[in-house]
Amino acid sequence: MTTVAKKRSSPFYFGGAASCVAAVVVHPFDLTKVRLQNMKGQAQHGMISTMLNIAKKEGFFRLYAGLSASLLRQATYSTVRFGAYDKLKQYMPNPSNPSIWQLLVCSSAAGAMGGMAGNPADVLNVRMQSDGQLPVHQRRNYRNAIDGLIRMSREEGVGSLFRGLGPNINRAVLMTSSQCVTYDMFKDLLLRYSPLQEGLSLHFSSSVLAGLVATTVCSPVDVVKTRVMVAKDGNMSALKIMAHMFKNEGIASFFKGWTPAFIRLGPQTIITFVVLEQFKKWHAAWQDKQVITANVQKV
Repeated sequence: MTTVAKKRSSPFYFGGAASCVAAVVVHPFDLTKVRLQNMKGQAQHGMISTMLNIAKKEGFFRLYAGLSASLLRQATYSTVRFGAYDKLKQYMPNPSNPSIWQLLVCSSAAGAMGGMAGNPADVLNVRMQSDGQLPVHQRRNYRNAIDGLIRMSREEGVGSLFRGLGPNINRAVLMTSSQCVTYDMFKDLLLRYSPLQEGLSLHFSSSVLAGLVATTVCSPVDVVKTRVMVAKDGNMSALKIMAHMFKNEGIASFFKGWTPAFIRLGPQTIITFVVLEQFKKWHAAWQDKQVITANVQKV
């Protein structure tokens, strides 16, 4: 059993808002991760050299290519998964002390819903970030997220918005479970067995550990999802791509981009959970103030 302190209900969108704040900070690392994952063959490319190469050949601001799509993705995917996870926990038999299995059920359901909601923006995000890798005549050159969604629907059909839906849902389930559940678990363990108390240090430590676990667990499916979404052949299934990767590039190919993924996911996880906890703290303080004001007015 894991002890999660009973919390007052907070707005559904807090998780998405906190994730958008984090996305702005870590976007260059996310873009680098996508570029590394999409590189074919067994050549070894480092994170720093890849970032410098992008800045040199394409310009510094290309490190922020697809930022609008990234924000749209967080506004859909993260809003749903964080919001649903918190709401589903409240429906557990013992919401103040849910078991690990109950948390896994909640996180899996929330992750699946978030994966479906965020898939169109995720496809767009991956495409905009990897566009600079393509020959000039093959680049899509979406102006922004809205332009990309409209053009994809017109040029490739609405079905293109849900390319890679299976791998994306799998990744979302793994991400939500490995991120949210481990954050709750590490937070509980640190409260029980370390000197840390509720506050910034506890939130920081718990989120770093959760980010490490989430990066490792999600790396293989994240690489496959990226390959599916950028594939020119819409008939390439995740299984075909996995078999091709294993045969031609080896098992290590499933962990391509792990370093930038962690450098991106670590800070993103830290910022997301720290900001989310602050949002909840401010909201609780605002609720307390409203109650006090109402009681004073009654008197």
